[in-house]
Amino acid sequence: MKATATSGREGAEAIAIQALGFIAADPELLPRFLALTGIEASAIRQAAMEPGFLAGVLQFVLAHEPTLMRFSEESGIAPAIISGALRHLPLGDDHHQTSI
Repeated sequence: MKATATSGREGAEAIAIQALGFIAADPELLPRFLALTGIEASAIRQAAMEPGFLAGVLQFVLAHEPTLMRFSEESGIAPAIISGALRHLPLGDDHHQTSI
């Protein structure tokens, strides 16, 4: 299911959840995400309830342009929408890194 470009927190959460699914389905991205966040695979559901987790998911995607472009292409969501969604999430107003 594709997230819509709905503005606000609800739309941003939908995009981040879709991005999490994208990461989880990729055998190269998931271990990298887990290593960078320090989260164990079995604890993702619990971590997802923490403020800032979904912002971290989008920051992970945005930090690596090839990952951003692949997610954008697969989801049908423009990179600018993905980037804009970050500021609607708790702790998402922090500046994200440009590369990891």
